[in-house]
Amino acid sequence: MFSNTEQTADTVVDNRITARRKVLASLLAGGGALVLTACGGGGSDSSNLDSVAERSRRRHGAGSSTPASSASPASSASSTTAANTSSGNNSGTSTAGTVLDTSFGVKGDGKTNDRAALQAAIDGSIGQILLITGQSRIDAGGLDLRNNSHVRFAQGASIKLLPYKEESCEMIRLWDVSNVTLESPYLDGSKELNSATTGEWGMGISIQGASNCTITSPTTINCWGDGIYINNSYTNPSSGVTKNITINNHHASGCRRQGVSIISGDTITFNTPLWENISGTMPSCGLDIEPNDNNAVLKNINIVNPTTANCAGGGIQIFMYNMPGPVSKTVSIAISGHTDTTSPVGSFVVEELFLEGYVVNGSITSTNPTWKYPLKLQNWDKGGPTVTATGVKMA
Repeated sequence: MFSNTEQTADTVVDNRITARRKVLASLLAGGGALVLTACGGGGSDSSNLDSVAERSRRRHGAGSSTPASSASPASSASSTTAANTSSGNNSGTSTAGTVLDTSFGVKGDGKTNDRAALQAAIDGSIGQILLITGQSRIDAGGLDLRNNSHVRFAQGASIKLLPYKEESCEMIRLWDVSNVTLESPYLDGSKELNSATTGEWGMGISIQGASNCTITSPTTINCWGDGIYINNSYTNPSSGVTKNITINNHHASGCRRQGVSIISGDTITFNTPLWENISGTMPSCGLDIEPNDNNAVLKNINIVNPTTANCAGGGIQIFMYNMPGPVSKTVSIAISGHTDTTSPVGSFVVEELFLEGYVVNGSITSTNPTWKYPLKLQNWDKGGPTVTATGVKMA
């Protein structure tokens, strides 16, 4: 059932993806009239995302000057924390359960490449809280969190990429791990320092095949791709589904491709995120929920009180072109309290589902949103998940 103004699917044509990308590319390049289509992150090119990211996964173990542009100066660790840290302990352990990154040689001076020292700190602090205290720079090799990692950023602490030339990278990876806690990370993707001219896969936080993880108050700015990217495991994409992930108070700004991409996940919750000022490469949405293939799971996706603003490709988009296949799927996506007043391609766009004899059912709901533009339903097979918008307020 459809409870608000919508557009229904046109006849499917072979060149729908190419045409859709051309329309949005024109819009992103020079503005223009509002259109009823919005580009998906994968579309006909979705296979490239996984293949490029897989190359990055194999490469990330190898390493490859200014302070973080938007981070406030790092405050030193509190005297209580410093006093509780065993200053003479070469292993960096703390009797109080908190260990400083500086115990592992992290400089945090805004210019030194701290990637190796930060990785050593992550690896050496399992079972404790690792406190990031300074303004660290890292190369595009990125950092891997481990099972039971607990990493906290002190007020003013940040990590910013050094100059790089990469189509694909991840600043922090939660890949095939469980029971991770990440508090107040401030990540600057340094898109202005990337000399690459192609690619859209430079992620702030990449979550692949992880389970039972909580991220609180993350800030991801200026990413070459997405602020946060969520998908199945790269090592076992058919069964390594990311599940039980809670992300509170995420702020993404200035990212090129997306504030967040959810490709696949089971019980994924975002509470009170702000996704804004997203532009640079398609689709440029605040949130894009877009499966790459029939292995994807979109179950118990809950987006609570999100705000999207000034996103060139639209506020929230759900793009389902690649999901139908031999395995039947049931989708459950619930969005409540969405506010979008400044994303010109559309506040909430649901599109591109062609069942062609396959089964994709379930529900997609938006409850009590405040939108500048009405729900757009485009190229949607009526045999697919029901799409409803209730309690809509038009700003």
